[in-house]
Amino acid sequence: MNEINRTSYAELALRVGDEIGVSSWIAVDQGRIDRFAEVTGDDGFIHVDPAAAAATPFGTTIAHGLLTLSLTGAMGKEVLPTISDRAFLLNYGYDKVRLLSPLPSGSRVRGRYRLNEVAERSAKERLMRYAVTVEAEGGVRPVLVADWLLLVVLK
Repeated sequence: MNEINRTSYAELALRVGDEIGVSSWIAVDQGRIDRFAEVTGDDGFIHVDPAAAAATPFGTTIAHGLLTLSLTGAMGKEVLPTISDRAFLLNYGYDKVRLLSPLPSGSRVRGRYRLNEVAERSAKERLMRYAVTVEAEGGVRPVLVADWLLLVVLK
């Protein structure tokens, strides 16, 4: 997470309901889309064939929804504070992922993170739920919304 922005778990837990941060813009160009397609094997024409994609209502290739979702980790790393009294942090998964708008190749996205809930799971484990909204620069609707669950294991 963000080493410059450090806080204790107890201090962060007091911020339930607050927007914790907004990331910088990340470019999602055709090269990034092509590399994601290569790594995942998802080479559908709508993602990797600009000529064929031009004939669709989108008029161009679009990013994979899972590519957009995967960027939430990097965006979160930039803006979410480092919890000073943690032993480690685990990605626990996502709830309610929705892909609301296509993301055309060449777009830029950023993530907004709001801490919605903290829950004690055990003496040392805390489950944090962040509402993540990924927006495209100049977009009308969010590209993606999700609840991101992070498991904090305290020292």
